[in-house]
Amino acid sequence: MPRKTTKQPWQKPMPESQFKFMREVLAAPSPIGIEAAMSYGVLKPEFEKFMPKSWAVHQFKGNAGIVVDTHPGRDDLPSVMIIGHADKIRLQVRKIDSDGKIWVNTDSFLPCTLVGHEVTLFCQNPENPHAYKRIEGGTLEALGAIHFSEAAQRSGDKGLKPEMIYLELQMHGEDRKERIEKLGIRPGDPIILNRPIKRGFSEDSYYGAYLDNGLGCFVVTEIARILAKKPLKNLRVLYTIATHEEIGRFGATAIAGEFKPDLLIGSDVNHDYDAAPGIAAKRMNPLAMSKGFTITKGSITSEYLNSLIEEACIKAKIPYQMDFSGRDTGTDAMAAALAGFDSAATSIGFPIRNMHTISETGHTADVLAAIHGMIATFQAMDSMNGGKGISREDLKNQHPRLDQAT
Repeated sequence: MPRKTTKQPWQKPMPESQFKFMREVLAAPSPIGIEAAMSYGVLKPEFEKFMPKSWAVHQFKGNAGIVVDTHPGRDDLPSVMIIGHADKIRLQVRKIDSDGKIWVNTDSFLPCTLVGHEVTLFCQNPENPHAYKRIEGGTLEALGAIHFSEAAQRSGDKGLKPEMIYLELQMHGEDRKERIEKLGIRPGDPIILNRPIKRGFSEDSYYGAYLDNGLGCFVVTEIARILAKKPLKNLRVLYTIATHEEIGRFGATAIAGEFKPDLLIGSDVNHDYDAAPGIAAKRMNPLAMSKGFTITKGSITSEYLNSLIEEACIKAKIPYQMDFSGRDTGTDAMAAALAGFDSAATSIGFPIRNMHTISETGHTADVLAAIHGMIATFQAMDSMNGGKGISREDLKNQHPRLDQAT
């Protein structure tokens, strides 16, 4: 009789319990600068459920990031920091008008993708600035009824400008502005889209807001969960949840600059260029959902580190795709370069569609491939050099020599 082949995790649907946790991570309200809902409210308690007592959690003064350290104090061991970022792009209150409109900054959203969507606004309690209030039931608007639009807007020849977007809280009657202000709403208050992820129509797909980048944080946590069952002996892993990525990678830069890891890996979403509309003329790399996680070449990435990841994935038959960058990876992989210290770095990702919209779309197999690709890589590093593990000398002496190419 033919032998049965056992499917690997990345070849099977994501278990419902794991999908539920991924949904919880992505749903945490963590706009830029106020990320503790995800890092402290969801992820830190989850790490504490499974991490060995010998591990430690580091916290910081200027940001709500965390680092889960597998070998605290062991500066003699080579270290790898893998980073997801908890911050979400958000809108901000700009001005409150007398008619009840709350004008907003659109940040990194395309204005035309925002209209009509339900959102949540967070503001401080006027009587207790340390407490925050959640205000729901509002929608983002720009034009009102089609009856008031210009002909060019009706035909689609003219679009929306960022300064046209406002939050509609359905205020009516007298003193609308004053009533809004009494709620505690002020300029600078964050607003986020309200759509937790759901399973999609096509098998193993899912969609919703903020895959960017609770997804990277979920991957970091799941790698730690599995490796906690059989801890690495020769490699210090710094599982990192960073902040402020969307405005310049500032959280990861501060944290990496403090720990100065020997290796640094950004864990972030990537684009499904194969299905991206309107970019055929740009001849983009045809990355695609369901084809595996991505590894980035170019920019500041380490060819040696990338070769270790590829080698581990080939051996374990884990699907991956090669991406490339020019000057900047666009992810937290840049943290060492921005902080000004030496580290072998790269960026891994998961191809998604509709990035920075309310309907970001991904495939669970890519996420699972990234998790197990990193596990295979870390385990391989741990067993290098006859079981002694990867060394700092390996990183220094294994740079490719193109003059020796045959």
